[in-house]
Amino acid sequence: MHCVACQATIDPSDSWCAKCGLAVRRSDPDSERRFVTILRADVVDSTGLVAELEPEEAISRLEPALAAMRGAVRQFGGIVSKELGDGIAAVFGAPIADDNHAPLACHAALELVRRVGSLGDSSLQVRVGLHSGHVVAYMVASEFSKVYEIGGAAQHLAARLESAAEANQIYVSEACQKLADGHVRFEFLGGRTLRGFNQPLPVYRIVGASDLSSWRVRRARSVSRFVDRVTERALLSRAAGSVGASRQTVLLLGDAGIGKSRLAHEFAQERKADGWRLVDAECSPNLQGAPFSTLKRLLLSLLEAAGKDPDGFWDPRSDLPPIQQSALDAVLDLPISEPEWNELEPHARGRAISDASCAVVEGLARRQRAVLLLEDLHWIDRASDTVVAAIASLQAPGLLVLLTSRPNGMPVWIARCRAEIVAMRPLDDDSGLAMLADMLGPSTANDDLKNRIISHTANVPLFIEEVCRGLRDSGTLRGQWGDLALMRPIDELGIPSSIQGVIAARLDRVSRQERSVLQIAAALGPRSSVAMLRKLVEFPVGSVEDCLAALDRAELLVRIDSELGDELEFRHEMVRQVTYDSMVEKVREEIHARILGTLESDETRADEPDTLCYHAVRAKDWHKAFVHGRSAGRKCLSRSAFADAANYFEIAMGSLDKTPMRVPREADAIDLRMEARSAFIASGQVAEWLDLGKEAERRADAIDDIGRKVAAMTVRAGAKNFYGAPVEAVAVNEEVVRLAEGWGNLGWLNLARYGLGQAYFLAGRYHEAERTVALAHAQLAGPEASAPIGTTPRYLLLLCCMMKSFTHTVMGEFDAAEQLQREAAAIAAETNRPYDLAGAAYSGGWLMLGRGDAAAAAAILEDGFVLAQKHGIRLFVPVLACHLGMAYLEQGLFDRARGVLAEAREEAKAVGYTSAVLRSSIYLALATCRLGDVRAAQNMLREARNTARQQGFSGLEAEALFGEAVVTPASSAESRAAILASLRAAIGIASESGARPLQRKAEAMLTEVLGQGSELI
Repeated sequence: MHCVACQATIDPSDSWCAKCGLAVRRSDPDSERRFVTILRADVVDSTGLVAELEPEEAISRLEPALAAMRGAVRQFGGIVSKELGDGIAAVFGAPIADDNHAPLACHAALELVRRVGSLGDSSLQVRVGLHSGHVVAYMVASEFSKVYEIGGAAQHLAARLESAAEANQIYVSEACQKLADGHVRFEFLGGRTLRGFNQPLPVYRIVGASDLSSWRVRRARSVSRFVDRVTERALLSRAAGSVGASRQTVLLLGDAGIGKSRLAHEFAQERKADGWRLVDAECSPNLQGAPFSTLKRLLLSLLEAAGKDPDGFWDPRSDLPPIQQSALDAVLDLPISEPEWNELEPHARGRAISDASCAVVEGLARRQRAVLLLEDLHWIDRASDTVVAAIASLQAPGLLVLLTSRPNGMPVWIARCRAEIVAMRPLDDDSGLAMLADMLGPSTANDDLKNRIISHTANVPLFIEEVCRGLRDSGTLRGQWGDLALMRPIDELGIPSSIQGVIAARLDRVSRQERSVLQIAAALGPRSSVAMLRKLVEFPVGSVEDCLAALDRAELLVRIDSELGDELEFRHEMVRQVTYDSMVEKVREEIHARILGTLESDETRADEPDTLCYHAVRAKDWHKAFVHGRSAGRKCLSRSAFADAANYFEIAMGSLDKTPMRVPREADAIDLRMEARSAFIASGQVAEWLDLGKEAERRADAIDDIGRKVAAMTVRAGAKNFYGAPVEAVAVNEEVVRLAEGWGNLGWLNLARYGLGQAYFLAGRYHEAERTVALAHAQLAGPEASAPIGTTPRYLLLLCCMMKSFTHTVMGEFDAAEQLQREAAAIAAETNRPYDLAGAAYSGGWLMLGRGDAAAAAAILEDGFVLAQKHGIRLFVPVLACHLGMAYLEQGLFDRARGVLAEAREEAKAVGYTSAVLRSSIYLALATCRLGDVRAAQNMLREARNTARQQGFSGLEAEALFGEAVVTPASSAESRAAILASLRAAIGIASESGARPLQRKAEAMLTEVLGQGSELI
């Protein structure tokens, strides 16, 4: 085992590291999550082949096939993780990440089938299954060996695909097919039902390797135009301008996805258009183990270019000595007639191949200026590497050698050939946005998304493309490239599977210590301080600084200028996410627990309960998650961030439920729901508000706590006023008030009385509403004012003032309503809480409407509406919008009124605010009528009236009846009778309930209608 700090070897019996003195931390075998491709292969009907054989004979019978399988896997960089008697399990992309793991696995599968088939034993047939997904990978060491194990659901799907495959067939999952498409040819077999999976899964069959080069695969997938690269193109142009005097060699160096190939090909095509000859080839990840595979591709491209010579056919081999011609034939797998070739020593053959290749390149450059483009040197085979080094060092005027490579594969000879190295950087923001405008479209509607993508990808071109492609494939963006529309909000941009391996490969280049620092930083978040990392990393200070310097050089975790001090930031969010996702759950929990403990010990972090809650949840310290989640919810409530408060209260409730079941825990759970109600109320989550009361009541019953049961019933009853019918709401609220009076808790009694008064108001029982709310108002206005948990006496007094003001306004008692409105406005000005200010604006606008001052009402309601929208106070948004629409209607602004009232109705439906849906429908009908659509207005009012009658909203029923009379044209005896019936019904309800202003308006209209002709009965 090794020390986590200095990596020195430690004897298993030691308690301390002999080198650095750090205490030995013993843990399970190192493991991490990896995104890989799994290969499963076995011999078809192996049982029948060996059933009657002795053990030794059985092994001998199957061993040739197993050896062929192992050889094919290793040829393409895979690891055989397990042998299964008649087959193997292999993994590609681990323990060292490789972004080509899926194509490599597919090529290995093809080679595996070929090798077994070439054994000459027709009874030995194989079947193969491939799947790409996340696994947990770890090394298991025994006394004699080490085995690389993989675990997780992904391996089971690979096994099921293998079982489903026919003899000598390779079945592939959709995930693997998407990653390897273009490099391999597939046939879609449709959905297949696989054992252990409930739904049919799409299955593909490999039909062969693709002839497309890696660049052509990337170009075929590209959906963006070439942007920027002004500096790099200028350097290339300068090099091209100097080839007349001597050979020029340029290396484009950069990480995967940075745009090396795009720039190289764009530049090469420009030179070709200017009369240059283009010779291009690339190194293949599939052929790294095949000697001279890259050189063969290069020579074929050279010969093809020579065949297109403008001066006629020219064979560059004709001027070569016979031995060099044989050298080229050897590389090209052509027959060799020169006997001297077979007598050469290996080193002499290599020299002849190098000399012949350089001669062909020189001859080509002498005839016509040429660009020799060789891509992906990090995948070059060893034999070709020596020859390419010689070509890059040629002193041949008219030749521009253009190479591309990733940093980890930069050739050791690049300095010897005096190449100019052009380090490729990400795009700048303007270029990134130009690229996005080309893909998503120029519309400003996607500006926020574009900026998020820029931040998420750090302007790496491939990452930008793949994120956009992923959003389009998922249906989040719809339309054609260049004109895409966002269909739904996006919480996380995520990491497309096509680039997970690219980032993981970069992470695998760092040391074990650097990886540990990176993991802690990933758990801290996108940005962290050096001081915090020093506290958390269990290395000597010098080692920490060395790690940070290395990570900064690798542009994974970079130092930034910050007013907060020495800070670090991930180069882009994808690096952080892949780093975080690579940790197994146990490691994540341990890191978050350490972070949580460090933060809790820092007094300056006491006011960051949201951060503490985040780490407590991920450390699965459920009691602390409850404590910090509740604190974060309270903090958000104090800042009027109601949706965030509701989210934190939900986290606290869920965390508390994960702690052991005890009576005190249940009491805390009930109290937490009572406290959380304010957040759910303000954010318009009415159904959830109702559920809080129901759940709290159930728990109170279970622990036989009558006081908490009354509190829970009070919360449930309050929600019923919004989410149910008045008849039911009145009954529930009356029962709650009776129980609260018996309990004697004044705070909950005040809330219960307020709730009952509200229920009476919605039921059109205005006198009872006023008397009930007055009892709560009197206690709250006195010196012994009391309010329940989750609210304050001043806030509850404000609600009582609002409700009494509404009631007096509806009954035409405007002076009393105005006095209460002044009291509500004073409390709101005192607290300066957005919720209080919006509430006071609501009751103030209602009062102005009652007094007939529509302009003043509109001014008050507009301010309240903007405030409610800004702070996410969804409970007030529909009612403020409704009354604002009513104010516009009274001013004759019919178009504006219809728009606002329609919006109010939809918002009320979304919230579940029943009375607001009805009221906005009534006045939307009136606006619709004034705009000429009488039939639609009548239908809307009729539906609202029937609903109000069925559910017991008698006040709203009266308003709907009056509306029906207003919109019905008196064009016939039948319509006049309908008008009179509506008016008389409205007068009857208004008279009984005490709604005198509505009663007087209906009576005046009735008198007018009767005065226009004889009464029809």
